[in-house]
Amino acid sequence: MKKIGLTARQKVIIVLVSFVLAIIGFMIKLPSGLRHMDKELHATFYFLAAALLNILFAGTKLLRHVIIFIALYLFGVAIEYGQAYSNRFFRTPIHGRFDPEDVQWNLKGLITFSLLWFLCTAIILFYKRVVLKQDGYKSKAS
Repeated sequence: MKKIGLTARQKVIIVLVSFVLAIIGFMIKLPSGLRHMDKELHATFYFLAAALLNILFAGTKLLRHVIIFIALYLFGVAIEYGQAYSNRFFRTPIHGRFDPEDVQWNLKGLITFSLLWFLCTAIILFYKRVVLKQDGYKSKAS
């Protein structure tokens, strides 16, 4: 059975479009109805961003997962500095200030996804090791 998946080019396009939208989203003020849940939105965004990147690029590979984790964390810090800089650059506040709590909530989203990723990866590896080996023994015995 031939495996059908996205090409590397398609994956890069998905990531670039997603991050352009994310940067735009982080650089403008939240609508007033969502401002009370800013921190939770940070955690949710980073959880989902980690999920997207891990599905596209990491699979069950630990090193790739760690690289994605670090890259997203640094992206979150850079966005916070970008928000603070944009207020000076445009000489009018288009967003709030650098908020260390936002960085902490970004990290909470990344850690939460990582815990889920480790659990899923352990289950997948266990399945491959135990169940698929048993299937191999059964087919040899037949």
